[in-house]
Amino acid sequence: MGKVFRGLAVAVVLGLIFGFVFGGVGVAANTTIVFAVGGAPSEIDYWHKVISSFEKENPGISVDLLRQPMNTAVRMQTLVTPLSSRESTPDVFLMDVAWVGQFAASGWLAPLNDFVSKDHYDLSVFFKKTIKLADTYRGKLIALPVYIDAGLLYYRKDLLKKYGYNHPPVTWGELVRIAQKVQAGERKHNPKFWGFVWQGKQYEGLVCDFLEFIVSNGGNILNRKGEPVLNSENNIKALTFMRDLIHKYKISPPNTYTEMTEEPVRRTFQSGNAMFERNWPYAWGLHNSKGSPVKGKVGIAPLPHFPGHESAATLGGWHIGMNVYSKRKAAAWKFIKFVESYKTEKGFAMNLGWNPGRQDVYKDKDVIAKAPYLKALRKVFVGAVPRPGVPYYTKLSDVIQKYVNAAIAGKMTPKAALDKAQAEAKRIISQYGGTTK
Repeated sequence: MGKVFRGLAVAVVLGLIFGFVFGGVGVAANTTIVFAVGGAPSEIDYWHKVISSFEKENPGISVDLLRQPMNTAVRMQTLVTPLSSRESTPDVFLMDVAWVGQFAASGWLAPLNDFVSKDHYDLSVFFKKTIKLADTYRGKLIALPVYIDAGLLYYRKDLLKKYGYNHPPVTWGELVRIAQKVQAGERKHNPKFWGFVWQGKQYEGLVCDFLEFIVSNGGNILNRKGEPVLNSENNIKALTFMRDLIHKYKISPPNTYTEMTEEPVRRTFQSGNAMFERNWPYAWGLHNSKGSPVKGKVGIAPLPHFPGHESAATLGGWHIGMNVYSKRKAAAWKFIKFVESYKTEKGFAMNLGWNPGRQDVYKDKDVIAKAPYLKALRKVFVGAVPRPGVPYYTKLSDVIQKYVNAAIAGKMTPKAALDKAQAEAKRIISQYGGTTK
């Protein structure tokens, strides 16, 4: 019996050393992982609370928070540098959804499939389209959504009713008709009023808007084979419509293509000078803040679509991934699961106002009571469309920005602009050997 007892004691000690007791199979005791994340001070403070809760529930694993800059481009570079050097830290990090495909194509993200299989982890709690199109690369799950953004249509409920309409526009044609009528009426006492404001300046936001217009007309940037289809008839029609919003229908201001990014668009709408606004969910809280001229007068709806097609919303937000070179993958997976848990995701929604990456949290009574607009957002997020998840996306985006902006500014015809964009996109892809998702 003594030998059996001593053998058991040795087994327990070894278990402590190799993590069979404290950290679960494959997690060594006293393991430390590094988590890289940026954001506003309030967000960083809340991440510290999340880490503290995780460490209490997972004795033997500690998390060091590596604070990143707020600037998105600089934040990306602080990840590219260590990952391209094959460094083992940070073990876990947040990524803008536009980076996920680039990081995956570079071989920097550890596939999560084996962890999911061993833990019987339920992926059905996430938005199916987001997992399939944004977080899967060549059949491998390489990230999970922490919080989601997507393009929305904001509208003035009071003005909709005032001018005899009982619902927001479903098609782009309806938006034009309503916007023209309301604009004409409101300009009798407010010459600064516009029917529809959206992001048209030459920057990434224009690509997001462009994607929504073309997909809502059955078009796209790349086809399923990863080939560019920028100059398709559907895309030319959609870009022509974008141009016409400014020059033909005159419901969007001339500075759309020179100044309109998210904040100028938001401020125009919030000051009471627009009927419709395309923007991200963040604008909702500001529109309804104390002192806002449009507080209580704002509604949200899916963006319109062209006849015979469906509404499209460009997917935004931040996703969590694991460093393929991490030496602490089992512990990193435990942290990812904790971040993606119902309890943590609900905490993000309640304390930071984030739109949960899990769709089941949108049904939580506490969350809905605090943010009733999430009911409408859930419908939008179900069909959200990501930008191409390819390693050359940044270069592709630059090309699209350049030529789409030239078209809506009236410097090139939509067809000529997209023909040029198509030719340059082909050259870019050929330089990368045609690597696609």
